[in-house]
Amino acid sequence: MRSRVGRVGLIAGFLAAMASTLVVLVAWDRSPPVDGEFVLEEPGEFVEPAASVPVTGDFVSDLELIDERGEPITLVDFAGTPLVVNVWFSTCAPCAREVRDFAEVHAEVGDRVEFIGVNPLDDAETMLAFAEARDVEYRLLRDPTKAWVTDVPIGVYPTTLFVSPSGEILRQTTALDARELRDIITELFPATT
Repeated sequence: MRSRVGRVGLIAGFLAAMASTLVVLVAWDRSPPVDGEFVLEEPGEFVEPAASVPVTGDFVSDLELIDERGEPITLVDFAGTPLVVNVWFSTCAPCAREVRDFAEVHAEVGDRVEFIGVNPLDDAETMLAFAEARDVEYRLLRDPTKAWVTDVPIGVYPTTLFVSPSGEILRQTTALDARELRDIITELFPATT
């Protein structure tokens, strides 16, 4: 009898924890849109954030991504250039907040540091409309099979990878503002600033 009561208590505790997590997630994602912010009429697929896996020191995945026209491309094609690779999707609230900052910093240093947005969820039209509404002018790539984000691996959205010209991941971060992004670029790629 004790083990049955213990199991019922364990299940009840688990369900209560899941319910409170759901309440926090729903409340967190209800931030009001910024003026002019692109908002989807239908919410996209929810991606459960997994524990972030440290990838610093690894080499960036050479699996194919596709550009807005559907043409294959790999990050190896950018060898010799420092990269800021931001992984995002349109219904991710913190992604929406940081993309404007990335566009701002890209306008300042984009001639010396290549910025790339990788989107594993949106179709090309949604991705481009979302980015255009935020003045994004850097290269946008899609990962519709999610093979690239699995190979890296990406555990939290947004994630930004700072990649050396040789392809080594120097740092992995979650959401950043413009000041934090500038500071990391200055630290990791001093010859470019």
